[in-house]
Amino acid sequence: MSFKFEKLHIWKDAMSLGEEINLMADTFPKKEIYNLSSQIRRATDSIALNISEGSILQSNPEQRRFLGYSIRSLAEVVTCLYKVKNRKYINDEIFKKKYDFCYKLMNMMIAYRNKFNS
Repeated sequence: MSFKFEKLHIWKDAMSLGEEINLMADTFPKKEIYNLSSQIRRATDSIALNISEGSILQSNPEQRRFLGYSIRSLAEVVTCLYKVKNRKYINDEIFKKKYDFCYKLMNMMIAYRNKFNS
């Protein structure tokens, strides 16, 4: 037995990204605990949360709406990643790895959302 969203690759990838970002945020300076650390964690968690919420007992337009929230949260994560890189909390290699993963996830989410055209 499982929930519908547990079978979705986009949900699984969003969950993985959330855990990776959470660990990465632990390495930021203490002064960022209520700012950038918190912001990137909340934005990343929001991706998987909205995918799951949209997949349960929702109409196609509602599911598209929640996937839209997830995509916007992903854009927020990417912006946070730029801030993290610019502040030198991560190196270019880590940035590129996370950025590429986010880009792939975004494309997968858009393709999945397009299945729910109303």
